[in-house]
Amino acid sequence: MIRLLDLLEEERRKLNQLGEASLKQLIPLSDNPEVQEQSRRVDELVALYDDMKARRNRIAR
Repeated sequence: MIRLLDLLEEERRKLNQLGEASLKQLIPLSDNPEVQEQSRRVDELVALYDDMKARRNRIAR
């Protein structure tokens, strides 16, 4: 789970960098396919983390 959190944090950093670069170039985030793809990756990792956390909590009960 710690590895997943590290990966999530790394992907979030990438998303932030892409977002900042896009805004500096005056490209709306919604019009930038790289930002959208990276955002989907982050969303998938967040969902995976939430699922793992929920399973872990069910086992602990």
